[in-house]
Amino acid sequence: MQSYPINKDDMDENAGASAQCANDNAPFKGIVGQSTTMQDVFRLVERVADSDSTILINGETGTGKGMIAHAIHKQSYRRDQPFVSINCGAIPENLLESELFGHIKGAFTGATANKIGKFEAANEGTIFLDEIGDMSHDLQVKILKVLEEQKFEPVGGCRTITVNVRIIAATHRDLEEEVQKGNFREDLFYRLYVIPIKLPALRERITDLPYFVSHFIDKLNKKKKTAVESISDAALQSLMQHSWPGNVRELANLMERLVVIKGDGQIDVGDLPPKMRNNAPLHPFVAPEISGDGICLNTAVSEFEKRLIYQSLEKTKWVKNKAAQLLHVKRTTLVEKIKRYELEKCA
Repeated sequence: MQSYPINKDDMDENAGASAQCANDNAPFKGIVGQSTTMQDVFRLVERVADSDSTILINGETGTGKGMIAHAIHKQSYRRDQPFVSINCGAIPENLLESELFGHIKGAFTGATANKIGKFEAANEGTIFLDEIGDMSHDLQVKILKVLEEQKFEPVGGCRTITVNVRIIAATHRDLEEEVQKGNFREDLFYRLYVIPIKLPALRERITDLPYFVSHFIDKLNKKKKTAVESISDAALQSLMQHSWPGNVRELANLMERLVVIKGDGQIDVGDLPPKMRNNAPLHPFVAPEISGDGICLNTAVSEFEKRLIYQSLEKTKWVKNKAAQLLHVKRTTLVEKIKRYELEKCA
């Protein structure tokens, strides 16, 4: 049975732009993405990171918006300054203003001491406002003021605080639609919508799934002291047929369950949850879904070719002669394609 082995020398924690090797300072560390759509995201991040422009990241829950925000910060000139993150949808409205702007002692019941807010804590650095689409209209007005003037007043205070922060916002909502519904201020939307970054759902970048699986197995083996070596082709194809409504976060949770329960050896179809066991197709190629906007056939074919080349290199421990034999192509042809797809092996 065909399987996908985990080669620790080949699979790095960072499958980011240009398949660069991860290190402690790598801006894309931990972000897996060999698909064309994610490579486009990486290139955009590299172009805009140092611009200081406001960025709005849009994507479904679990697509990695926070990781992209952090990568932007790590590539900016503010990289050595604070990166402060706050989930605007996870904090009650009556507390969110204090969390963002701080408060003075006695501002409200329970305010027993002065407290600085996230904006002040992020001074000279970056603040990441996650799920900004869940913010109330009153707070939207105050966020707009900070964007325009870089000034605010703590709750209960009259002293104006001036900060120098780069703002990155994110949401799973369609903010243009929310503006039309009256749920989000139009002026704030256009102030945020300077540089938009759209993150694809996992089902839209399904060719990345084998890389994710290898990444999670390697990472979990180290963390959980397990010895899972591979995943069978049938099990992998079952995973690739799943719709992944929870995106990468759902996959990460599933892989933790599989690795911990399996403990060692190979993950097979029988180890998968019942709803996924019957997903394996008769043929290993999984065609990408065609959206309403259509699909570029050349891009889809290139992604499939890229995956096959990477699989052959993994199986032969990156011995190009053997990989070329597996693919029935000349070695020179394979080398050209490796360069084209930037599949250089990490040392």
